[in-house]
Amino acid sequence: MERITSAQNPKIKMLLELQAKSKARKQSGLFVVEGVREIEHCVCCGYEIHTLFVCPEICGTSAVEDLAQSPQIIEVSQQIYDKLAYRGGTEGMIAEVRAKAHSLEQLKLKENPVVMVLESVEKPGNLGAVLRSADAAGADAVIICDPLTDLYNPNLIRASIGAIFTVPVAACSSEEAIRFLKDRNFKILTAQLQDSHLYYDTDMTGPTAIVMGTESTGLSDLWRKAASAHIRIPMLGRLDSLNVSVSAAILLFEAIRQRQ
Repeated sequence: MERITSAQNPKIKMLLELQAKSKARKQSGLFVVEGVREIEHCVCCGYEIHTLFVCPEICGTSAVEDLAQSPQIIEVSQQIYDKLAYRGGTEGMIAEVRAKAHSLEQLKLKENPVVMVLESVEKPGNLGAVLRSADAAGADAVIICDPLTDLYNPNLIRASIGAIFTVPVAACSSEEAIRFLKDRNFKILTAQLQDSHLYYDTDMTGPTAIVMGTESTGLSDLWRKAASAHIRIPMLGRLDSLNVSVSAAILLFEAIRQRQ
C-alpha cells in the first residue's frame, strides 16, 4: 500500500483540485467524498471508488477492510489528512469517486410518485439539505433544473450527508422537466406567494411534482404557467419566506401524510 507524507505529491494536489474546482471534477469525471458514513452510502448506491485515501492513525484498519474493493488505497499521514479534510469527525477517510450521469431518462419512478423539483437553486448547502429532506420523506426523485452549482460540490455532499447518493437525482433544463412531468400526467404544484392556495388544502394524492425556486427571486414564469396549481405555506410572522430546504420538507411530508 502506497503511503504519502508530502503535500507536494501529485495525487494530493489532484485531490485538492477536485475539492476546489468544478472544472476539474467535470474534466476528470471524479469527485471527492469525505467521511466513512458518506463513502459507505456512496458504495451501497452503486458508485465506484477510484482512489481511497486513509489515515491509519485515525481510522484504523477495520473500516478500510470494509472498502477493500477500491482499486487503489493510499495511506496518508495525519498531517496530510488534516490538510485534506474539510471538517472534523470524518474518521480518517476520503475517496475519489467516479461520477454518474444524471439524466431524466435514467429516473425509474414507481407508481404514483412524489418528486421535488428545484429551479436554479445556487447554494450547495441548500441543495444538500433539500436532498436530505427528500431522503427522509422517501421522495421518488429530485429534479434540478438549470443548476447553478454542480451536483458533486463538496459542500452539497456534506450538507446532504450522503443523500445525493441515496435519492435519484436528475439535472436538466426547465423545459425538459416540464415536458417529462406532463408526459407522465404529474400534477405540477408550484410554491409561490401570488395567486396561491394553502398547501394542505391541495390534493397531493396522485403523481405530484412540488416545484420550488430561489429564495430571492422565486420561480420563473415558465413554471408558473405550467403549474396545475399554486401553493403556499402560511407565514404568520413578519418575514415572507422560509429557507428552501425547510419549505421542501414541509411540502414533501404533507404529500406523504395525504397518502397514509
